[in-house]
Amino acid sequence: MRIATFRHNNTRHVGRVSSDGLHVQAFEVSADIAHLGALRLLEAVVAGGQWPSVSSQQLAVSDVQLEAPIPVPRRNIWCVGRNYHEHAKELSTSVFKDSNTNTQAWPIVFTKVPECVVGPFDSVHLPGAQVSEQIDYEAELAVIIGKGGKNILAADAMQHVFGYTIVNDVTARDVQMRHQQWDMGKSFDTFCPMGPWMVTADELDGTHTRVRCVVNGEQRQDGPTENMIFDIPTLIETISRGITLFSGDIIATGTPAGVGMGLKPPRYLKAGDVVRVEIDGIGHIENRFI
Repeated sequence: MRIATFRHNNTRHVGRVSSDGLHVQAFEVSADIAHLGALRLLEAVVAGGQWPSVSSQQLAVSDVQLEAPIPVPRRNIWCVGRNYHEHAKELSTSVFKDSNTNTQAWPIVFTKVPECVVGPFDSVHLPGAQVSEQIDYEAELAVIIGKGGKNILAADAMQHVFGYTIVNDVTARDVQMRHQQWDMGKSFDTFCPMGPWMVTADELDGTHTRVRCVVNGEQRQDGPTENMIFDIPTLIETISRGITLFSGDIIATGTPAGVGMGLKPPRYLKAGDVVRVEIDGIGHIENRFI
């Protein structure tokens, strides 16, 4: 199932998207539930409930404003750094060459604040040269947790995956380097476009799909998720060590090679650039940087 959060007639709804991605039917839920997007419905289904009935009205997706499937995450988004072999290699000669050089020992885990989430086709706001001049893109598959838990074993981890979506882990590289810990450079307002919807795990195997990124019509990134250094079960096991994961938690699983920082010379984003992220089995998001 594809589950979208969207606005229609200035009201937020959550709905079921048709298999061709062209139409959406709103679930019949209260405004309080819809305010948090798919989160409350996900929690209810995980707890043993049923999906609500849908409206008989079919809306064209082109006639609604798609938002992030979980526009108000319950807490920070979990993120993983340098988790594709070629991406780790392309940064091995960058300013990161002297930090965490053993990328295969443990995953690099950081977070982005929930307030940086925006919709799949919203604008991303450059912070201004006085704040950062090195804004970069990172196309990523995001896992959405269904059944929560702590100390989850890798062998059991996929039972905790509810579904998947797309994120662009937008990054201010100079701020990321300046503070050494990455949260600030990753968490500027609008720095986490997400969507276009959530695809449930019964329809997509996130361990076998492909992530692409196109900047102004030029393909920059293209990598299969099989090339992750730490696969999805390992990431869930690692992040849940001593930490309870909750229904609706989001884990961005890392980006393939081809980020702007890794190019020679580096190519950072500027006003007017358009970044499109595509993942097989989900769809795409596309954001203009302003």
